[in-house]
Amino acid sequence: GCARDWDGLTCWPRAAFGEVAKVPCPRFFEEITNIHGKTCFLLRNCTEEGYWSEPFPPYTVACGFDESSSKGPEDQKSYYSAFWSVYTAGYAASVASLITALIVFAAFRKFHCTRNYIHMHLFVSFILRAVAVFTKDAVLFADETMDHCLMSTVACKAAVAFFQFSILANFFWLLIEGIYLQTLLLLTFVSDKQYVWWFIFTGWGAPTAVIFTWILTRIYQQNTGCWDDDENGVVLWIIKGPILLTVLINFIIFINVIRILVHKLKTQEGGGSHSSHFVRLAKSTLLLIPLFGVHYVVFAFFPESTGLEARLYIELGLGSFQGFVVALLYCFSNAEVQSELKKQLCKWQYQEYLNFLHKHSTLSRENSPVNYVTQLSLLEKISPTRKTSVYQNGVTSV
Repeated sequence: GCARDWDGLTCWPRAAFGEVAKVPCPRFFEEITNIHGKTCFLLRNCTEEGYWSEPFPPYTVACGFDESSSKGPEDQKSYYSAFWSVYTAGYAASVASLITALIVFAAFRKFHCTRNYIHMHLFVSFILRAVAVFTKDAVLFADETMDHCLMSTVACKAAVAFFQFSILANFFWLLIEGIYLQTLLLLTFVSDKQYVWWFIFTGWGAPTAVIFTWILTRIYQQNTGCWDDDENGVVLWIIKGPILLTVLINFIIFINVIRILVHKLKTQEGGGSHSSHFVRLAKSTLLLIPLFGVHYVVFAFFPESTGLEARLYIELGLGSFQGFVVALLYCFSNAEVQSELKKQLCKWQYQEYLNFLHKHSTLSRENSPVNYVTQLSLLEKISPTRKTSVYQNGVTSV
Protein backbone atom coordinates (compact mmCIF):
# COMPACT_ATOMS: atom_id res chain seq x y z
CA GLY A 1 0.00 0.00 0.00
CA CYS A 2 0.91 3.66 0.38
CA ALA A 3 2.91 4.79 3.39
CA ARG A 4 1.97 7.74 5.56
CA ASP A 5 2.81 10.94 3.73
CA TRP A 6 3.38 14.56 4.69
CA ASP A 7 2.61 16.82 1.70
CA GLY A 8 3.71 20.02 3.41
CA LEU A 9 0.21 20.94 4.60
CA THR A 10 -1.32 17.86 6.17
CA CYS A 11 -0.55 14.28 7.08
CA TRP A 12 -2.10 11.45 5.05
CA PRO A 13 -2.58 8.10 6.81
CA ARG A 14 -1.38 4.76 5.47
CA ALA A 15 -3.72 3.29 2.81
CA ALA A 16 -4.08 0.02 0.93
CA PHE A 17 -3.83 -0.31 -2.88
CA GLY A 18 -6.85 1.31 -4.52
CA GLU A 19 -8.07 2.84 -1.23
CA VAL A 20 -9.21 6.46 -1.11
CA ALA A 21 -7.97 8.34 1.95
CA LYS A 22 -10.06 11.15 3.41
CA VAL A 23 -8.72 13.89 5.72
CA PRO A 24 -10.15 17.23 6.93
CA CYS A 25 -8.70 20.55 5.77
CA PRO A 26 -5.85 21.86 7.92
CA ARG A 27 -7.12 24.10 10.71
CA PHE A 28 -5.08 27.13 9.69
CA PHE A 29 -7.27 27.45 6.56
CA GLU A 30 -10.09 28.60 8.85
CA GLU A 31 -8.23 31.86 9.39
CA ILE A 32 -7.72 32.75 5.72
CA THR A 33 -10.88 31.31 4.16
CA ASN A 34 -14.63 31.36 4.64
CA ILE A 35 -14.99 27.82 6.05
CA HIS A 36 -15.46 28.93 9.67
CA GLY A 37 -17.50 26.34 11.52
CA LYS A 38 -17.53 23.95 8.55
CA THR A 39 -15.70 20.65 8.16
CA CYS A 40 -14.29 20.30 4.65
CA PHE A 41 -12.46 17.21 3.41
CA LEU A 42 -9.71 16.33 0.96
CA LEU A 43 -9.42 13.01 -0.87
CA ARG A 44 -6.40 11.16 -2.16
CA ASN A 45 -6.16 7.85 -3.99
CA CYS A 46 -3.54 5.18 -3.36
CA THR A 47 -2.85 3.84 -6.86
CA GLU A 48 -2.16 0.22 -7.79
CA GLU A 49 1.51 1.15 -8.26
CA GLY A 50 1.72 2.24 -4.62
CA TYR A 51 1.88 5.98 -5.29
CA TRP A 52 -0.33 8.74 -3.90
CA SER A 53 -2.39 10.74 -6.37
CA GLU A 54 -2.72 14.52 -6.13
CA PRO A 55 -5.30 15.70 -3.55
CA PHE A 56 -8.78 16.21 -4.98
CA PRO A 57 -10.45 18.57 -4.95
CA PRO A 58 -7.36 20.81 -4.74
CA TYR A 59 -6.70 22.62 -1.48
CA THR A 60 -7.86 25.92 -2.97
CA VAL A 61 -11.27 24.43 -3.84
CA ALA A 62 -11.87 21.97 -1.01
CA CYS A 63 -10.77 24.35 1.76
CA GLY A 64 -12.57 27.41 0.39
CA PHE A 65 -9.47 29.40 -0.48
CA ASP A 66 -10.17 32.43 -2.67
CA GLU A 67 -7.37 32.80 -5.23
CA SER A 68 -8.27 36.47 -5.73
CA SER A 69 -7.65 37.15 -2.07
CA SER A 70 -4.62 39.30 -1.29
CA LYS A 71 -3.74 37.06 1.63
CA GLY A 72 -2.25 34.11 -0.21
CA PRO A 73 -0.16 31.26 1.20
CA GLU A 74 3.09 33.23 0.85
CA ASP A 75 1.53 36.25 2.56
CA GLN A 76 0.25 33.93 5.27
CA LYS A 77 3.71 32.44 5.72
CA SER A 78 5.20 35.93 6.06
CA TYR A 79 2.46 36.83 8.53
CA TYR A 80 3.21 33.84 10.75
CA SER A 81 6.94 34.49 10.47
CA ALA A 82 6.47 38.08 11.63
CA PHE A 83 4.20 36.90 14.41
CA TRP A 84 6.80 34.34 15.49
CA SER A 85 9.36 37.16 15.73
CA VAL A 86 6.98 39.21 17.92
CA TYR A 87 6.20 36.49 20.45
CA THR A 88 9.85 35.35 20.50
CA ALA A 89 10.88 38.92 21.39
CA GLY A 90 8.10 39.03 24.00
CA TYR A 91 9.18 35.82 25.71
CA ALA A 92 12.85 36.86 25.58
CA ALA A 93 12.04 40.20 27.23
CA SER A 94 9.93 38.39 29.82
CA VAL A 95 12.72 35.93 30.69
CA ALA A 96 15.35 38.67 31.05
CA SER A 97 13.14 40.87 33.25
CA LEU A 98 11.84 37.97 35.36
CA ILE A 99 15.33 36.61 36.08
CA THR A 100 16.43 40.11 37.11
CA ALA A 101 13.37 40.44 39.38
CA LEU A 102 14.13 37.06 40.95
CA ILE A 103 17.70 38.14 41.70
CA VAL A 104 16.45 41.38 43.29
CA PHE A 105 13.94 39.58 45.53
CA ALA A 106 16.46 36.91 46.49
CA ALA A 107 19.40 39.26 47.13
CA PHE A 108 17.72 41.57 49.65
CA ARG A 109 16.54 40.06 52.94
CA LYS A 110 14.02 42.86 53.27
CA PHE A 111 12.00 41.30 50.45
CA HIS A 112 11.94 37.81 51.99
CA CYS A 113 8.23 37.62 52.83
CA THR A 114 5.27 35.44 51.86
CA ARG A 115 3.96 37.89 49.27
CA ASN A 116 7.27 38.02 47.42
CA TYR A 117 7.82 34.26 47.76
CA ILE A 118 4.56 33.75 45.86
CA HIS A 119 5.60 36.37 43.31
CA MET A 120 8.90 34.52 42.83
CA HIS A 121 7.14 31.21 42.15
CA LEU A 122 4.90 32.99 39.63
CA PHE A 123 8.02 34.46 37.99
CA VAL A 124 9.52 30.96 37.73
CA SER A 125 6.33 29.66 36.09
CA PHE A 126 6.51 32.44 33.48
CA ILE A 127 10.18 31.63 32.84
CA LEU A 128 9.34 27.93 32.39
CA ARG A 129 6.57 28.84 29.96
CA ALA A 130 8.93 30.93 27.83
CA VAL A 131 11.64 28.25 27.88
CA ALA A 132 9.03 25.62 26.92
CA VAL A 133 7.92 27.70 23.92
CA PHE A 134 11.52 28.10 22.74
CA THR A 135 12.17 24.37 23.26
CA LYS A 136 9.04 23.32 21.40
CA ASP A 137 9.82 25.62 18.46
CA ALA A 138 13.40 24.33 18.30
CA VAL A 139 12.44 20.64 18.42
CA LEU A 140 9.33 20.64 16.24
CA PHE A 141 9.70 23.53 13.78
CA ALA A 142 13.41 24.26 13.33
CA ASP A 143 13.64 22.01 10.24
CA GLU A 144 11.09 22.99 7.58
CA THR A 145 11.78 19.78 5.61
CA MET A 146 10.86 17.57 8.55
CA ASP A 147 8.23 14.89 7.90
CA HIS A 148 5.61 15.52 10.58
CA CYS A 149 3.86 12.25 9.77
CA LEU A 150 6.84 10.12 10.70
CA MET A 151 8.16 12.29 13.51
CA SER A 152 7.32 10.58 16.80
CA THR A 153 10.42 10.72 18.96
CA VAL A 154 10.80 10.77 22.72
CA ALA A 155 12.43 14.22 22.44
CA CYS A 156 9.51 15.84 20.64
CA LYS A 157 6.95 14.23 22.98
CA ALA A 158 8.94 15.40 26.00
CA ALA A 159 9.06 18.93 24.55
CA VAL A 160 5.27 19.00 24.11
CA ALA A 161 4.70 17.51 27.59
CA PHE A 162 7.00 20.13 29.13
CA PHE A 163 5.12 22.83 27.21
CA GLN A 164 1.77 21.62 28.57
CA PHE A 165 3.17 21.42 32.12
CA SER A 166 4.53 24.98 31.96
CA ILE A 167 1.15 26.32 30.84
CA LEU A 168 -0.65 24.45 33.62
CA ALA A 169 1.85 25.67 36.24
CA ASN A 170 1.53 29.25 35.00
CA PHE A 171 -2.28 29.22 35.28
CA PHE A 172 -2.19 27.58 38.72
CA TRP A 173 0.24 30.17 40.06
CA LEU A 174 -1.94 32.95 38.67
CA LEU A 175 -4.74 31.33 40.67
CA ILE A 176 -2.54 31.17 43.79
CA GLU A 177 -1.84 34.90 43.45
CA GLY A 178 -5.57 35.58 43.34
CA ILE A 179 -6.35 33.35 46.32
CA TYR A 180 -3.54 34.87 48.39
CA LEU A 181 -4.62 38.46 47.67
CA GLN A 182 -8.21 37.71 48.58
CA THR A 183 -7.01 35.98 51.79
CA LEU A 184 -5.09 39.13 52.77
CA LEU A 185 -8.10 41.34 52.13
CA LEU A 186 -10.60 39.15 53.99
CA LEU A 187 -8.49 37.77 56.86
CA THR A 188 -6.58 40.78 58.17
CA PHE A 189 -5.17 39.23 61.34
CA VAL A 190 -4.26 35.78 60.03
CA SER A 191 -0.62 34.68 59.81
CA ASP A 192 -0.01 34.21 56.09
CA LYS A 193 3.11 32.04 56.68
CA GLN A 194 0.95 29.05 57.55
CA TYR A 195 -0.40 29.01 53.98
CA VAL A 196 2.94 29.16 52.14
CA TRP A 197 3.57 25.42 51.89
CA TRP A 198 -0.02 24.76 50.87
CA PHE A 199 0.35 27.33 48.12
CA ILE A 200 3.62 25.77 46.93
CA PHE A 201 2.17 22.27 47.05
CA THR A 202 -0.90 23.34 45.05
CA GLY A 203 1.00 25.54 42.57
CA TRP A 204 3.44 22.80 41.53
CA GLY A 205 1.74 19.60 42.71
CA ALA A 206 -1.57 20.04 40.88
CA PRO A 207 0.05 20.66 37.44
CA THR A 208 2.36 17.69 37.99
CA ALA A 209 -0.59 15.38 38.76
CA VAL A 210 -2.52 16.65 35.72
CA ILE A 211 0.40 16.29 33.33
CA PHE A 212 1.15 12.73 34.51
CA THR A 213 -2.51 11.83 33.89
CA TRP A 214 -2.32 13.42 30.42
CA ILE A 215 0.92 11.57 29.55
CA LEU A 216 -0.48 8.19 30.62
CA THR A 217 -3.71 8.82 28.68
CA ARG A 218 -1.71 9.82 25.63
CA ILE A 219 0.46 6.71 25.81
CA TYR A 220 -2.42 4.26 26.14
CA GLN A 221 -5.16 5.98 24.11
CA GLN A 222 -3.65 8.38 21.54
CA ASN A 223 0.07 7.80 21.17
CA THR A 224 0.35 9.44 17.74
CA GLY A 225 2.90 11.85 16.30
CA CYS A 226 4.53 14.24 18.75
CA TRP A 227 1.38 14.63 20.86
CA ASP A 228 0.80 18.04 19.27
CA ASP A 229 -2.00 16.93 16.92
CA ASP A 230 -5.75 17.33 17.47
CA GLU A 231 -6.80 15.47 20.57
CA ASN A 232 -9.98 13.55 21.21
CA GLY A 233 -12.42 14.72 23.86
CA VAL A 234 -11.01 12.92 26.89
CA VAL A 235 -7.36 13.77 26.23
CA LEU A 236 -8.16 17.39 25.36
CA TRP A 237 -10.15 18.07 28.53
CA ILE A 238 -7.48 16.63 30.83
CA ILE A 239 -5.46 19.76 30.03
CA LYS A 240 -8.17 22.23 29.07
CA GLY A 241 -10.50 21.43 31.99
CA PRO A 242 -8.13 22.49 34.82
CA ILE A 243 -7.04 25.58 32.85
CA LEU A 244 -10.64 26.72 32.32
CA LEU A 245 -11.37 26.04 35.99
CA THR A 246 -8.44 28.21 37.15
CA VAL A 247 -9.44 31.01 34.74
CA LEU A 248 -13.06 30.91 35.95
CA ILE A 249 -12.12 30.89 39.66
CA ASN A 250 -9.57 33.67 39.14
CA PHE A 251 -12.13 35.79 37.30
CA ILE A 252 -14.60 35.38 40.18
CA ILE A 253 -11.84 36.29 42.67
CA PHE A 254 -10.92 39.29 40.51
CA ILE A 255 -14.50 40.60 40.59
CA ASN A 256 -14.68 40.02 44.35
CA VAL A 257 -11.34 41.76 44.97
CA ILE A 258 -12.48 44.78 42.96
CA ARG A 259 -15.69 44.85 45.05
CA ILE A 260 -13.65 44.75 48.27
CA LEU A 261 -11.35 47.52 46.99
CA VAL A 262 -14.34 49.73 46.13
CA HIS A 263 -15.72 49.24 49.63
CA LYS A 264 -12.35 49.94 51.30
CA LEU A 265 -11.72 53.06 49.21
CA LYS A 266 -15.12 54.48 50.11
CA THR A 267 -14.56 53.68 53.79
CA GLN A 268 -11.08 55.21 53.93
CA GLU A 269 -11.77 58.38 51.98
CA GLY A 270 -15.26 59.00 53.33
CA GLY A 271 -16.43 62.20 51.69
CA GLY A 272 -13.60 62.32 49.15
CA SER A 273 -14.26 63.05 45.51
CA HIS A 274 -15.65 60.36 43.27
CA SER A 275 -12.90 61.05 40.71
CA SER A 276 -10.26 60.16 43.31
CA HIS A 277 -12.08 56.89 44.02
CA PHE A 278 -12.25 56.13 40.33
CA VAL A 279 -8.55 56.86 39.67
CA ARG A 280 -7.34 54.67 42.52
CA LEU A 281 -9.75 51.89 41.54
CA ALA A 282 -8.66 52.09 37.88
CA LYS A 283 -4.99 51.83 38.90
CA SER A 284 -5.71 48.84 41.15
CA THR A 285 -7.72 47.13 38.41
CA LEU A 286 -5.02 47.62 35.76
CA LEU A 287 -2.43 46.23 38.18
CA LEU A 288 -4.53 43.15 38.91
CA ILE A 289 -5.40 42.21 35.30
CA PRO A 290 -1.93 40.87 34.34
CA LEU A 291 -1.46 39.34 37.80
CA PHE A 292 -4.73 37.38 37.58
CA GLY A 293 -4.51 36.67 33.83
CA VAL A 294 -8.03 38.11 33.39
CA HIS A 295 -7.44 38.67 29.66
CA TYR A 296 -7.60 34.89 29.13
CA VAL A 297 -11.32 34.98 29.95
CA VAL A 298 -12.02 36.58 26.57
CA PHE A 299 -11.66 33.30 24.64
CA ALA A 300 -11.55 30.75 27.45
CA PHE A 301 -15.07 29.36 26.93
CA PHE A 302 -15.31 29.68 23.14
CA PRO A 303 -14.51 26.91 20.61
CA GLU A 304 -10.93 26.79 19.36
CA SER A 305 -12.03 27.89 15.87
CA THR A 306 -13.60 31.12 17.14
CA GLY A 307 -11.61 34.27 16.33
CA LEU A 308 -8.34 32.55 15.55
CA GLU A 309 -6.53 35.74 14.55
CA ALA A 310 -7.67 37.64 17.65
CA ARG A 311 -6.86 34.60 19.77
CA LEU A 312 -3.30 34.59 18.39
CA TYR A 313 -2.85 38.27 19.27
CA ILE A 314 -4.16 37.86 22.82
CA GLU A 315 -2.80 34.45 23.82
CA LEU A 316 0.56 34.62 22.03
CA GLY A 317 1.20 38.27 21.23
CA LEU A 318 0.05 39.84 24.49
CA GLY A 319 0.60 36.67 26.51
CA SER A 320 4.29 36.55 25.60
CA PHE A 321 4.80 39.99 27.21
CA GLN A 322 2.74 39.15 30.30
CA GLY A 323 5.82 38.01 32.25
CA PHE A 324 7.59 41.29 31.41
CA VAL A 325 4.57 43.32 32.55
CA VAL A 326 4.26 41.35 35.81
CA ALA A 327 7.98 41.84 36.59
CA LEU A 328 7.71 45.53 35.75
CA LEU A 329 4.64 46.17 37.90
CA TYR A 330 5.47 44.02 40.92
CA CYS A 331 9.23 44.51 41.11
CA PHE A 332 10.76 47.38 39.13
CA SER A 333 7.83 49.82 39.59
CA ASN A 334 7.43 48.97 43.26
CA ALA A 335 8.35 52.00 45.43
CA GLU A 336 9.83 49.78 48.15
CA VAL A 337 12.07 47.99 45.64
CA GLN A 338 13.16 51.27 44.05
CA SER A 339 13.98 52.75 47.47
CA GLU A 340 16.04 49.72 48.47
CA LEU A 341 17.92 49.69 45.15
CA LYS A 342 18.70 53.42 45.46
CA LYS A 343 19.88 52.89 49.03
CA GLN A 344 22.13 50.01 47.93
CA LEU A 345 23.46 52.06 45.01
CA CYS A 346 24.32 54.97 47.34
CA LYS A 347 25.99 52.51 49.71
CA TRP A 348 28.11 51.08 46.89
CA GLN A 349 29.06 54.56 45.68
CA TYR A 350 30.02 55.66 49.21
CA GLN A 351 32.08 52.50 49.68
CA GLU A 352 33.88 53.13 46.39
CA TYR A 353 34.56 56.70 47.52
CA LEU A 354 36.02 55.49 50.84
CA ASN A 355 38.19 52.94 49.03
CA PHE A 356 39.45 55.71 46.73
CA LEU A 357 40.29 57.98 49.67
CA HIS A 358 42.07 55.15 51.50
CA LYS A 359 44.11 54.23 48.43
CA HIS A 360 44.98 57.86 47.70
CA SER A 361 46.05 58.56 51.31
CA THR A 362 48.18 55.41 51.38
CA LEU A 363 49.99 56.41 48.19
CA SER A 364 50.50 59.95 49.53
CA ARG A 365 52.08 58.69 52.75
CA GLU A 366 54.38 56.33 50.89
CA ASN A 367 55.70 59.11 48.62
CA SER A 368 55.91 61.86 51.29
CA PRO A 369 59.47 63.29 52.17
CA VAL A 370 58.44 63.44 55.82
CA ASN A 371 57.59 59.76 55.65
CA TYR A 372 61.04 59.08 54.12
CA VAL A 373 62.86 60.96 56.94
CA THR A 374 60.77 59.20 59.54
CA GLN A 375 61.63 55.81 58.04
CA LEU A 376 65.35 56.72 58.01
CA SER A 377 65.27 57.84 61.68
CA LEU A 378 63.60 54.60 62.69
CA LEU A 379 66.17 52.64 60.75
CA GLU A 380 69.02 54.44 62.48
CA LYS A 381 67.54 53.85 65.91
CA ILE A 382 67.04 50.18 65.23
CA SER A 383 70.52 49.61 63.68
CA PRO A 384 73.42 51.13 65.72
CA THR A 385 75.96 49.44 63.46
CA ARG A 386 74.55 51.21 60.46
CA LYS A 387 74.65 54.49 62.40
CA THR A 388 78.41 54.06 63.17
CA SER A 389 79.13 53.10 59.58
CA VAL A 390 77.42 56.20 58.29
CA TYR A 391 79.41 58.37 60.76
CA GLN A 392 82.76 56.82 59.75
CA ASN A 393 81.99 57.29 56.11
CA GLY A 394 81.22 60.92 56.83
CA VAL A 395 84.58 61.47 58.60
CA THR A 396 86.51 59.78 55.82
CA SER A 397 84.88 61.90 53.21
CA VAL A 398 85.85 65.02 55.11
